[in-house]
Amino acid sequence: MVYKTFIQGSRRFSNYWWATTILMGGIGFVLSGLSSYYQINLIPFARPVDLLFIPQGIVMTFYGTIGVCIGIFLWLTILWDIGSGYNEFNKESGRICILRRGFPGKNRKITLNYKIEDVQSVLIYIKEGLNPKRQIYLKLKNRIEIPLTRVGQPLPLSDIENQAIDIAKFLGVVVESK
Repeated sequence: MVYKTFIQGSRRFSNYWWATTILMGGIGFVLSGLSSYYQINLIPFARPVDLLFIPQGIVMTFYGTIGVCIGIFLWLTILWDIGSGYNEFNKESGRICILRRGFPGKNRKITLNYKIEDVQSVLIYIKEGLNPKRQIYLKLKNRIEIPLTRVGQPLPLSDIENQAIDIAKFLGVVVESK
C-alpha cells in the first residue's frame, strides 16, 4: 500500500504576480535612467528626460538593474518549479521517500529516504499571528523533524489536521502538536 502527497512548488499565482511586477518595475526604472542619460524619451507615458542623470538617473538605473535581476531570478524559480515534489509512504517496502526539486545542477532533485519503523510521530506546528505558520513534520525516533508541507501561504487549519491524521493513521503513529 502506498500513500503519496504532492507538494506545490513555486508555480503559484502570487509568485507570477510578484515576478511580473518586479520585472516590469525594474525595466521601467532602467529605461528612465537611460532616458535621462541619452536625453531620449524611452517611456512614452512619462517624461524621464527631465531628470538629471546625476543623481536621479544613475540611482534609477541602479535600482532598475537590481529589479530586473530579481525579476529574472523569480521567473527562473517559477520556470524550474523550485520546491515542488512529493511525499511517498510505502508500506510494502517499509520506506518513506521525500523528494523536492531544487535549482539546476547536480543536486537538482533532493531525495530523503527513511524507514517507516524510524518514525515516532506526525508533528503539527501551528503558530498564529502576523506571520502564521501551519506545518506538518515527520518526527523520527532520533528527534529529527522533517517538514512535509509546502513553504509559503499557510494551508487552512482543517486541511493541515486532516492531512496529519491521514498520514499518522497510514503509518500507525500518533499525532503531536508543537
